[in-house]
Amino acid sequence: MSLTQNSPPGTGYVGTLTPEQSAALKKLWAALIELQEKGVVTVVPEPTPVALVPQPVAASTGWGGGWFGSSTPAAPAEPVVEAPVVLTLSELGLTAEEVNSSLWKNVLGGHPDTLLLRFLRARKWHVGDGLTMLLNAFQWRKELDVEDVKVLGDNELDAKYPKFKQQLEMGKFYINGTDKSGQPVVYLNVHLHRAGDQDPKTVERLTIYLMETGRLLIQPPVETVALIFDLTNFGLGNMDYTLVQFLVKCFQAYYPESLGTILIHNAPLVFWGVWKIIEPWLDPVVAAKIKFTYKNEELLELIPAEHLPDSFVGAGLDKYEYQYLAPVPGENDAMHDEVHKAKAVAEWDALCRKYESKIKEWIKTGTDNSAAREAIAKDLRTQYYKMEPYIRAKNQFQRKNSAGKSILQPDGTTIWTYHN
Repeated sequence: MSLTQNSPPGTGYVGTLTPEQSAALKKLWAALIELQEKGVVTVVPEPTPVALVPQPVAASTGWGGGWFGSSTPAAPAEPVVEAPVVLTLSELGLTAEEVNSSLWKNVLGGHPDTLLLRFLRARKWHVGDGLTMLLNAFQWRKELDVEDVKVLGDNELDAKYPKFKQQLEMGKFYINGTDKSGQPVVYLNVHLHRAGDQDPKTVERLTIYLMETGRLLIQPPVETVALIFDLTNFGLGNMDYTLVQFLVKCFQAYYPESLGTILIHNAPLVFWGVWKIIEPWLDPVVAAKIKFTYKNEELLELIPAEHLPDSFVGAGLDKYEYQYLAPVPGENDAMHDEVHKAKAVAEWDALCRKYESKIKEWIKTGTDNSAAREAIAKDLRTQYYKMEPYIRAKNQFQRKNSAGKSILQPDGTTIWTYHN
């Protein structure tokens, strides 16, 4: 999670970067731009000195050696020089236009630097590895046509992926409120899922829908979500290894640094055999974020009682009842307004090019222009939400409930309503 105003320097988020981290960000931007301009880029890692290694001490009986004598001086540090990373658009199966398009479609209403920093942190600031990971994510998004969960409405998705809406109506997952750190909380009711009840492609698409829709609910400076796997009433028939593998891959490879906290709640004894299979799939960084909870009261360490649904008896106070809000006729009419769409998209594109020009200026001169980039990033966020009605179908978080309230507002902010 990034709470910029509270994060100390060096945590790797916008506004907290050390000079070395800022240099890595600039190098990643430069490599990404060069790849688009030339079709190939070579990223040469910076040499990293290894720790001093004491040399073996020869046996001695004199005062100059042995237990009480001076040891042989450590060997000089030798730089560790990693092999250059060479990437070409042809080998990646991407064009320069696809790379640029995927970049800005990923930014959405966020800060452009934030996207690149996610991949740098995930690869421990190795620029070549971060660029490789970023481009693999772009390639994955192209291959799976991730954009269709944005441009297609729920009814269209249901027609394309059988029983898609049924999964939403069942409440297999729901997002309700925030935790103590401001992270949106995603609840997964595992007992409602059975692998054979729907096509695997439908579940895959539902997972992508959850990722892409959930991103809209994250409010800057927060960058992550909390995930609660509720295993109440779990049985082996609910286990879907293919889905778990896909979910793990998404978080670790394609949406890195998006998970803040993972709670596995109320796991029965039978789950431990399952866990032995799943645990090796997890990156150590992700595994370190997992905590097992067994009593509902333990959830209060993460979530305020006022925000926790009262279905967690004895802990939650929010009288929350999940209800899927169905599509409203005409809600996506703006997507057919080609005149206003073209104007909104052109204004967005102009800001993207303006941001890119500031990046190129930073690369060329070396002068820090983060304040200017920050100002453009704010304009980009404002313009994105002006453009969104013309390019993206509505989701249930934007629809109004029986009280006439919606969670996602037109300007991208969220308003959660709790019933205590």
